[in-house]
Amino acid sequence: MEIKAYTNEKLGESYSEFVHASGLTVYVFPKSLSTSYALFATKYGSLENVFKLSTDEEFTTVPAGIAHFLEHKMFENANGVDTFELFGQTGASANAYTSFDKTAYLFSSTDNFYESLSILLDFVTHPYFTKETVAKEQGIIAQEIQMYEDNPNTRVYYELMRAMYEKHDVRTEIAGSVESIAEITDELLYKCYNTFYNLHNMVLCVCGDVELVKVQAVLDKVLKPAPKQEIVRKYQTEKAEVFKERTETKMQIARPQFAIGVKDVMIPESPTEFSKKDFGMRILNEILFSSSTDFYNEMYEKGILNSQFSCEYDSTASFAYNYYAGETDDPDAFFVILKQYIADCQSKPIDEDAFLRAKRVVYADFIRLFDSTDEIANELVSYAFLDMPLFDNLAILDSIDKAYVESLLRDCFRDAFYSLSVISPIQ
Repeated sequence: MEIKAYTNEKLGESYSEFVHASGLTVYVFPKSLSTSYALFATKYGSLENVFKLSTDEEFTTVPAGIAHFLEHKMFENANGVDTFELFGQTGASANAYTSFDKTAYLFSSTDNFYESLSILLDFVTHPYFTKETVAKEQGIIAQEIQMYEDNPNTRVYYELMRAMYEKHDVRTEIAGSVESIAEITDELLYKCYNTFYNLHNMVLCVCGDVELVKVQAVLDKVLKPAPKQEIVRKYQTEKAEVFKERTETKMQIARPQFAIGVKDVMIPESPTEFSKKDFGMRILNEILFSSSTDFYNEMYEKGILNSQFSCEYDSTASFAYNYYAGETDDPDAFFVILKQYIADCQSKPIDEDAFLRAKRVVYADFIRLFDSTDEIANELVSYAFLDMPLFDNLAILDSIDKAYVESLLRDCFRDAFYSLSVISPIQ
């Protein structure tokens, strides 16, 4: 077994990578912190609704929300024992999540780490679905979906996705709809599980007071070799411009909420360039919209914005966008103000001092993640699925200059890429 060692002297950090005999890629990151953390993830999220194995003739189409549904069902066992009870016996705190592009199962612990790791690996590799348990879960998740629909923050986000994207599955809630989950069967769950929960499509990251040899011993005990297979994924193609410029929904809220999206269709295929653009966009948003900027402070002093304003850049292999959200009395007026502000910034060079300050902030944010075992593990998974070593990001960040950030500002903010989502109070 080949073990790859990664070390960064500047950070004073190191970790190891190896491929277990089962086919699972494993990362071991020793870290002297109070808690240890394990993250067992599959490269399978809510976007994978049309897929096949390379050996299959036809594509399989599944209902929206099935990846999230499958995540919920994995905690049930054939013997009736609840997985959370097993973790409770070792003192570990367990959870799971489904995003657009991954599903992850995790736990944190201060003691009995290897016993908890054995539980994690065991339950995720032993699915148990029946018609009866699926029917029961449909009722539970239907209530969860209704709760999300009643949440203004969730609604303003997904209404924006539906405005920006006409066909892409990012426009659909990760949990699906009440109608879509009603179509889920135990057979479809097994189909998705056998396709995406193959160990060659998964990653394990452990971080904390951990030893590689002991981790490997648990893997040897629990995991069996998985057959190699190639997954073919199909995503809906999208035009460059947004589907709709504006959308509005009414809810029981006190003040209008808004979300502004700027669709990004220029997604780099190279992992290095992908990461560089992600960091570049973070630097640009810090320059344009951080709480220290003249723009934000002017909007705040005039009462147009409050402390709820946020901005971020989100990207995957098949979609990317800038996202600005908050509360304001007149979202349409602020939409005009924001677009004009960005146009004004495009017409002149970025201030050198502002660029250097923003770059230091983003650099510090990256360094700060190494103070947390869960953040380390989550970052390791993200970059593992990009097929890029985590420490490479330091050199990528160093390579970003003002001219590159100016090119992002110039190329990625055009009138055809903007959408506005508004949640208005019911009068």
